[in-house]
Amino acid sequence: MSRIGKLPITIPAKVQVNIDGTKVLVKGPKGELFRDLPPYVIVSQEGEILQVNRRDESRTSRQMHGLCRTLVANMVEGVSKGFQRRLEIQGVGYRAQVQGRNLILNMGYSHQVQIVPPEGIQFAVENNTNVIVSGYDKEEVGNTAAKIRAVRPPEPYKGKGIRYAGEMVRRKAGKTGGKGKK
Repeated sequence: MSRIGKLPITIPAKVQVNIDGTKVLVKGPKGELFRDLPPYVIVSQEGEILQVNRRDESRTSRQMHGLCRTLVANMVEGVSKGFQRRLEIQGVGYRAQVQGRNLILNMGYSHQVQIVPPEGIQFAVENNTNVIVSGYDKEEVGNTAAKIRAVRPPEPYKGKGIRYAGEMVRRKAGKTGGKGKK
């Protein structure tokens, strides 16, 4: 039995869950999420608890069990609390600002990079160098943060660029690192 798949999901007070076969709709104070799960799992609701079970013991059912439980749990947590991802900008002259809903990045290019957020995603900037991506869909928050990081990923020599908060960047020695070896 899947260790993650067998865990029950508790539904917070302000969250409504509608299950129609393999279709799951979750509504909450932050928004509304819908997902069509694969036919290998069965989602059932008993009071304030959701349970995800396998339809049979096939290999595919066992593979999908923990995944589907995590997807449903992320939907419930997203519409009740929301998710956020923090990014740090490092480098002289590199900075970010919010203009309306859009994020404007000055990353050393000849032009500013403008990122338009998808539906349900908000940007916040602290100290011109810390960007916070928040929203109720965990997948969308992660994808948007990855798109921002891809504008200028951290480079290994000086460490300049956009990185996730807490991300360790492996540094390389420059040209002088090889001198003295013969």
